[in-house]
Amino acid sequence: MREQRKWSRAGVAVGGLWLAACAAFLAIGLLADSPAHAQPPVAPQAPAGGAPAAGAPAAAAPAGQATPGTKASSRSALRWLYDALKLRYTIAFLFLSFSLVALMVMNILSARRDNIVPLPLVEAFEAHLNEKRYQEAYEMAKADESFLGRVLSAGLAKLQSGYDKALGAMAEVADDENMRLEHRLSYIALIGTLSPMVGLLGTVDGMVQAFGVIAESETQPKPSQLAAGIETALVTTLIGLLLAIPAIAVYNLLRNRMARLVLEVGIISEGLMSRFETVGVKK
Repeated sequence: MREQRKWSRAGVAVGGLWLAACAAFLAIGLLADSPAHAQPPVAPQAPAGGAPAAGAPAAAAPAGQATPGTKASSRSALRWLYDALKLRYTIAFLFLSFSLVALMVMNILSARRDNIVPLPLVEAFEAHLNEKRYQEAYEMAKADESFLGRVLSAGLAKLQSGYDKALGAMAEVADDENMRLEHRLSYIALIGTLSPMVGLLGTVDGMVQAFGVIAESETQPKPSQLAAGIETALVTTLIGLLLAIPAIAVYNLLRNRMARLVLEVGIISEGLMSRFETVGVKK
């Protein structure tokens, strides 16, 4: 249990660092693009005598008006992203990304071989059994917090009731541990399913905004008036897919690895306990 809590704390810590980094990066981008940081244009000074010199640039346009032939300053990428997602979708995707990173770290740590079927435990346990030091073998397995350690300690604890009882206890503990691993892993698949759904919600929301502009306009609306809704529709779909694709890939990779390691636990534990097949058998 101490090992599990350590994995959980590590996952939450890494996820928190990821969330803080994303929030800081977004805040810096928004502050850098805010009007307070924009430098006002400097009007050219007219030469003495009134008339501007030949070739001199025209006087600056009044504030808020663009000069002919120029375009408004473009937004930064982060500002454009925030304006497209709005506050509600920004918070939703930040929360999903934090949860995904934390769960990925926790599951990657728990899927290590040393945490499921450590080879040093197998060698030491078998050495104790060969030397018929069964109590030492039981204490060593019980002190080990790995998947295999729990299975072996459960089998030795029930060995006095017979070999079949020991196998039943081992199978029960193995099923419980396997279910715990699968439940934690399934949350990654849940994020892989929810992320595109949130993106689809943003798509519908953005299209509703765009069609609302069309419905409320008495004349044909300009493309710039429809851009806000279309941006929300496309960017939310993009971010949802960017979260869902790695989540689904990591889920399938870790599920296959855990299935293989759990199978090794069953084979190794039954092989180590096979020498007790005659225990409890009536002659």
